[in-house]
Amino acid sequence: MKVFKFGGASVKDAAAVRNVASIVARYPDELTIVVSAMGKTTNLLETLVKAHFNSWDEKLEIFAEFRDFHLRIAGELFGSVENIPAEITALIGAVENRLNQPPSLLFDFEYDQLIGFGELVSSQMVSCYLQSAGIANRWIDIRGCLRTDDKFREASVNWKWSEMLVNNTFRFPENRVYVTQGFIGSTVANLTTTLGREGSDFTAAILGNLLNAESVTIWKDVPGVLNADPKLFPETVLLKELSYREAIEMTYSGAKVIHPKTMKPLHNKGIALQVKSFLEPDEPGTIIHQIDHTLELTPVFITKENQAVLTFSPYDFSFITIEDISNVFAQLSAKRFKVNMIQQSAIDLNLVVDTPEVGLESVVLELRKSYQVKYNTGLTLITIRHYTEESIGKLTAGRQVFMEQRSRRTVKLAVK
Repeated sequence: MKVFKFGGASVKDAAAVRNVASIVARYPDELTIVVSAMGKTTNLLETLVKAHFNSWDEKLEIFAEFRDFHLRIAGELFGSVENIPAEITALIGAVENRLNQPPSLLFDFEYDQLIGFGELVSSQMVSCYLQSAGIANRWIDIRGCLRTDDKFREASVNWKWSEMLVNNTFRFPENRVYVTQGFIGSTVANLTTTLGREGSDFTAAILGNLLNAESVTIWKDVPGVLNADPKLFPETVLLKELSYREAIEMTYSGAKVIHPKTMKPLHNKGIALQVKSFLEPDEPGTIIHQIDHTLELTPVFITKENQAVLTFSPYDFSFITIEDISNVFAQLSAKRFKVNMIQQSAIDLNLVVDTPEVGLESVVLELRKSYQVKYNTGLTLITIRHYTEESIGKLTAGRQVFMEQRSRRTVKLAVK
């Protein structure tokens, strides 16, 4: 059995969905197909969540955009609006029903109850279209078997419960093809949760692990894993082979081609991950697997925007101690800050963090009770794996460097 994951770009319109069907038709294997929301739907739904939570007047207009976008694609796929399968319109109706209920006082909870409808509608549309194209399949609401805790917006998987439920649900060879969603799960109380933004790759890896898949393939609009983002760097190189370790270093540093949590479930079962182009499905792409030899790789460039540098110093000119580090990290952890780089000197603790949507100023005010705190925002974190002095020079020319950190294979630079 193979697991295929199709991201938003691969199902962005009717032509893209037809292309997905043509790719699936190439494989006689037992398949589990994980589908993301169509195009930029998740961005639209994030705006809808904010509108619903804050009771904006534009709420119904945003919902209408969501509804009309999906009905237009479905109408193209099934010949007319009248021919759209009831399963699709029912899910769109469920969004409207949710909007007619007053929101709770918990934003993260409301976020998770709405945001997953992008995946639910898109996967149902793919399933129905595959059926109409002669590819028999069963649609699964993944919330019925992927169990998590109740940490909304970044839930952790309950592996024990999920293993039992997934294997009771995805029953091969009763059905050769299953279609389901990425990104979402549910608590034991059947409250929808999400696995973190762009979490559909992680879902594919979870299912690959629990179902002991032969391989997992992520279908992208690029030929595989490249040594840089082609939107930012004019000349890129395809990396035909990567180790699990190399891939996780890249994704943790901010490489967007694969979700950072994807590698662990696959590594633990020795399952190969392929990254291939849905535009050129015959090309080999990139394979990520266990490698015992050292790979000689070209420099790999990874950029992460919206970063902040925080500097903490004791008021009384004391040394920074392990207790200081523990105190700062405890407060940042409580607010779900993500720390990307750490440096300590005698009296300074310097951190590079993802700038949160809200809450940076409040955390700074709280920590100023114990420390002098300075911070800079609007920075970019550049990571270069397998760096050379030339590659560093090219990326720092004309930029102010706020922090730099080097190891044997990696350099990180927080720059303006």
